[in-house]
Amino acid sequence: MRHRLFIPAATALLFALAACTQDELAGDNRLPEGEYPIVIRATGLSVETTPLAAPSTRSAVDGDWQGVTSVALKMGDAVKEYTVTASTDFKSATLSRENDPYYWTSRNPITVSAWWPFNNANITQMPAVKVAEDQSKLADFQNSDFISAENRKVEFNNPTLEFTHRTARVTIELKPGTGFTSVAGATVSLVSLSADNGNPTAIKTYNASGNTYEALTAPQTVAAGKPFVKVELGGGTFYFRPQNNVVLEAGSRYKYTVKVNATGLTLEGCTIGSWVDGGGESGAAEDLGYIYDSNTNTYTVYNADGLMNVAELVNGGKTDINITLDKNIDLTGKDWTPIGTDYDNSYKGTFDGGGHTITGLTFTTNDEYAGLFGYLGNFGNAAGTVKNVVMEGVQITSNQIYGGSIGGVVGYGWGTIENCSVSGSISGTVSVGGVVGAQRDRSITGCSSSATVKGTLNVGGVAGQTSFGATLTACYATGNVIIEMDPKKNIAGGSLVGMNAGSSLLACYATGNVTSTGSSTGKVHIGGFLGNNYTTVTACYWKNNHEQGIGYNRESTGATKVDGTDVTWQKAVDAMNTALQNAGSKWRYELKGALPTLRKQ
Repeated sequence: MRHRLFIPAATALLFALAACTQDELAGDNRLPEGEYPIVIRATGLSVETTPLAAPSTRSAVDGDWQGVTSVALKMGDAVKEYTVTASTDFKSATLSRENDPYYWTSRNPITVSAWWPFNNANITQMPAVKVAEDQSKLADFQNSDFISAENRKVEFNNPTLEFTHRTARVTIELKPGTGFTSVAGATVSLVSLSADNGNPTAIKTYNASGNTYEALTAPQTVAAGKPFVKVELGGGTFYFRPQNNVVLEAGSRYKYTVKVNATGLTLEGCTIGSWVDGGGESGAAEDLGYIYDSNTNTYTVYNADGLMNVAELVNGGKTDINITLDKNIDLTGKDWTPIGTDYDNSYKGTFDGGGHTITGLTFTTNDEYAGLFGYLGNFGNAAGTVKNVVMEGVQITSNQIYGGSIGGVVGYGWGTIENCSVSGSISGTVSVGGVVGAQRDRSITGCSSSATVKGTLNVGGVAGQTSFGATLTACYATGNVIIEMDPKKNIAGGSLVGMNAGSSLLACYATGNVTSTGSSTGKVHIGGFLGNNYTTVTACYWKNNHEQGIGYNRESTGATKVDGTDVTWQKAVDAMNTALQNAGSKWRYELKGALPTLRKQ
């Protein structure tokens, strides 16, 4: 809608006098009070050659005055609402007020500020720049624009006020790359933004035309390496992370041309300049290493950065997402933070490794819970599941002097762990296991470890400790267990489990040697199979440097040693498989080499 201001004839005459009879005024520059109303010509909003928005809409954002009907005009401490009358080409405008305007009191320049938008209830204050979080609708995009002219000198003979934009303008042009024939239907957002003055940390952009998307932001700096442009397309989520800080300055425009590939983003070009195109900068684009399916809340990970990034998502509060590995993952050289940091931020989704291998997981920590996962599930129904993952060559060391729970797969678990295997070394103090440090509830099934496990209390080849409703079924350990005794504490260690106090132990075996260093004045319970046992043991076997299978046993059942004569591994396999069948388990052992291995029917 085009707005016009109709000026009474008497007022028009005064305008003419102000412009044409300056020489007839008093020599001391004083003007008669209330005789010469201040009327200002507004300019300065850059005009695009081809506006992206429809020309019939409010478009200060597009560089002209179309649709802006009024501004706040400040002189001294007083602020008044002035009417905006755009020129016929909308390149400039006249600012005037019919009733109770400001008046010239002399021919000396005056200092003026003006702004739009303004709040009539508090017109005396220029509002802070606060843009819309969702700018996908044209009106919300346009209404996120802020324009002003601050502390400008206005001349009596040439009363002109130059306005500028208080926002930064970001334009994203998408192109289809490998794996995409079209980018139609994409959702583009700006992320990692500053929350100063209540601004959104993420902005959904406006689809200006074709494959071009735009948003207005408050002036700020986006740090190098942070995700900045987010593209959602075809079930995948991709990010652009600038190599250098992006300084979003008021009145500047930043245009990125991005190609979307199935494996990530590539940046074709970036220009930075005024509200219209200009300038230049180079950068590199990268994706987050995963594809997101909103229907299943599943992140499919295909590289190390992807696993690092989904770990960050979980630890940032998205604890119920599902994660699937699509490729083998090499974490060599990565600074790993376990997925799920503690009880309040435990992982509650399903992690499916798909049989893929994670290599190079190496870190030293002082954290209480450590592994691929720090804390899995919690009390109640928020169980969490980890399954079908091979951990190869892990090197985990915990220096937590007050204890903790350290495992190759899970540090502390309330959830379900199935079909996971670990090799490498795990070292800690209390509750240290090859697969899980401490299992509080639910099941560990079909898991194995060949890792060397070292600790002081509750140390085991598969689990350091099981308790309450935890069950251990069809699991085995072949790695050595080393117990470094605390001179004053009770000691529990075994080739399979250190402290076994769950609800059942079924069809498991262990062959790793169990050794200890130092001595303790406390109770020392070390066994070839279990350190301490407080639950029923069914069809379980061991063979190592110990003659005693269980260090301390509160139950009447126990484990059987494979001596190679009366008890062979084949007999052990037959007995374990019978027990598994009777329990309704689909897991079975098979003897194709020196030791039994597992398969699922």
